[in-house]
Amino acid sequence: MGFLKEVQISRRQLNSFFSKKIEKTVCGLRNGPRKPMWRSRVLSSEAIQAVQSVKLAKSADKLEEMLKNKLSRLLKADVLDTLNELQRQNEVHLALKVFNFVRNEEWYTPDLSVFNSMIMMLGKNKFIEMAEQLFVHMIKEGLQPDSRTYTELIGAYFRVDLIEKAMEMYELMKISGFCPDKLTMSILIRNLEKAEEKELVVRVKNECANYIDYPEKFLKEIENTNFKRRLIDLV
Repeated sequence: MGFLKEVQISRRQLNSFFSKKIEKTVCGLRNGPRKPMWRSRVLSSEAIQAVQSVKLAKSADKLEEMLKNKLSRLLKADVLDTLNELQRQNEVHLALKVFNFVRNEEWYTPDLSVFNSMIMMLGKNKFIEMAEQLFVHMIKEGLQPDSRTYTELIGAYFRVDLIEKAMEMYELMKISGFCPDKLTMSILIRNLEKAEEKELVVRVKNECANYIDYPEKFLKEIENTNFKRRLIDLV
């Protein structure tokens, strides 16, 4: 497979990232909050060492050298686990470099779950243009978005207050034949209420009857959850 177009991350962004990393380098895997990995396998010692080596790179050049000399020698499963662990630790720039490296390996085949995880990470960190790039790349590589893809992008747009784009993605999701699930509808209702988009809130709530079993119960649960959150905010 020829070289694929990379998700763009500028040299300036990398240099800025490494200057911050030098101030405080975290070597272990136990620092900060952790979320469950999408894979259930335990990291091998090789994958753990690869994660540590990537995080210890002090410059863009050192990182490129590490990817070429160390990561390229790992088994496919260990490379993917390295990428997954960097996503889990929210190491955005490092995960992007490893992701681009993975896409140019001979064994690479497009994987929807990997793309979805990358879009989730980028959206969470408000790198919306990169998330959009990734969406385009996955389609060019022959993958078809699924309900999770659309949901991640809807959430990403809301994080940067692009309500119109979030709604466009919601409509595209339905046109593409995917039924919004409880997570999708919760994200829509919660964020539209926060933005005080009353007409859109009513519309989405009405549409719950088309996609959700026991919609009245579902909407009551959302209402109770939102009420508890408002109480917490007042404390």
